[in-house]
Parts: sequence; C-alpha cells; structure tokens
Amino acid sequence: MQTSSLTLVKVPAIFRLIRVQQWVKNLFLFLPIFFAGQLFNNVNNLFQLCLGFLSFSFIASSIYIINDYQDIEEDRKHPVKKTRPLASGEVSVPVAALTFAALFIGGFAIAWFLDFYFLIISGIYFVFNISYSMGLKNYPLVDIFIIALGFLFRTLAGGVVAEVPVSQWLMIMVFLLALFLALAKRRDDIVLNLASGKHMRKSVRNYNLEFLGSCLTMVAGIIIVAYIMYAISDEVTTRLGTPYIYFTSIFVIAGLMRYLQITMVENDSGSPTKVLYKDTFIRMTIVAWIISFYVIIYLPKI
Repeated sequence: MQTSSLTLVKVPAIFRLIRVQQWVKNLFLFLPIFFAGQLFNNVNNLFQLCLGFLSFSFIASSIYIINDYQDIEEDRKHPVKKTRPLASGEVSVPVAALTFAALFIGGFAIAWFLDFYFLIISGIYFVFNISYSMGLKNYPLVDIFIIALGFLFRTLAGGVVAEVPVSQWLMIMVFLLALFLALAKRRDDIVLNLASGKHMRKSVRNYNLEFLGSCLTMVAGIIIVAYIMYAISDEVTTRLGTPYIYFTSIFVIAGLMRYLQITMVENDSGSPTKVLYKDTFIRMTIVAWIISFYVIIYLPKI
C-alpha cells in the first residue's frame, strides 16, 4: 500500500520533470502543412506529423531533464524554479536519468522510423539544445538565438514529415516570433533579478530593461511588417488562391500588442506556455486567427 501511494506521488512529479505542458511548442511542426493549405489533403501525412510531434516532444523533454540537472543549484535560489522536481528533491537523480534514457531512445527511434532527414534535423536540434544547457545559455544574445532556432528546427521538421516545402516567409516569421518570445522571457528574468537582488542567469548581467524593451518593440514591428508582406505577396495569394489573407493580420497585431502588455506592463512573461494557457485574450486571438485562416483558405475548397 505504501509503495502504491509512493508511485502515485512520483507520477505527477515525473510529468512536471519532463514538462508535458511545454509540448504545445511542438505544434509548430504542423505549421508548414497548415500554411500550405493542405491540412486535410492526406490523412497519412497528419498521422506522420502526430508521430513527429511525439518524437520532438520526447527529445525536448530529455533535454529539459539535462538542463534541470545542470541548473540544480541555480534553480534552488530561484523563487519559482526552486519547486522543480530535481531542485526540490521530489525526483531523485537516478530516476531522472532513467526517464532521460527512455525519452531519448523513444524520441530518436520514432524519428528514425519516420524519415532520414527528420532524424538529422532532430539530431541537430538535440545538439544545439544540449550545447545551450552545457554553457551557451550563459552568453548574451547567443542564448536567445539558440531558443529561436529551436522553433525553426521544429518547423523545418514538420515540412519534411508532411512533404511540404517550407516557404521563406514562414521561416522568417517563425524565427522572429520565437526571438520575440525569448526576449520577453529574458526581460522577465531581469524583473526577477531586480526584485530579488540575485542573478538567476549569467547571461542576464549583459541585459537590462531598456535594451530588452527596445529589442521587443523592434522585433514586434518587424513581425507585423513581415506578416503583412507575406499576406499580400503575389506568390502566397497565387498559391493559396485567395487575396484575403491580409485580414488575418488583425489578430497577429492584437496578439503581439497583448503580449507586449503582459511583458512590459504586467511583468509576467516568464513562460510563453503559461501565458498561452492562462491568458484569455491571447487564446482568443490565436483561435480567431486559426478560424479566419481556415475560413479563407479551406472553406472555399469544401
């Protein structure tokens, strides 16, 4: 009976260790097929993408375990991260090591089964993020660019699995959006540093609120311009067979403005996934953007 209840206690801790809530980031794999207007063209492609989502999720979770192990001492000083399973001692290092091995093997086994190029991209993604965990995260600007590249790898992997070309517009917008989110996260680190008087990350010593605020505003502006240029470009309107994509830019602008408000007014942008799960306005703009895209691209084909 005691063993059973102990297992029940450990299972939620394991889920928190592998950060299941962060798997939502891997939905970026579905962007190429969605933007290509081919989401419902091939059921097999959707099944392959679901396997790709699982593969990237397992690999990403294995990286989170390594990152948490590397940061145990720093996390124990952090007002929020001190509750992480490894930092708090809720999950032991041997259990974390076994979980890492299972996720690593499972993730790359699925990648190998899916596609050789998907396996290569997954491997590059793993190496980049391990390098980040092992020390590159301590270098300012390098840290946020590696985070942004991670989203780009997800998008490229989705294109490979779905056998859909990834346009230059999509690559630019994904990279810029990921850069925007990484900058917002770093700004939250600065806010925490100012409140606690402690440096949670080495890299934040070379950032300040003014610099990050300027970068956020600049990148947000570039994202809006890039998205509008994408929406009205001849290549896109011809390929998708509609000139009305620009209507969806309303929701992109609204979502970015809300995220800036959360970051610079409410000082609460530490986790993009937490914002996604908890902020009603952000969720509504994303849903409205998806619906508007669906109505413009997919409904005329039905």
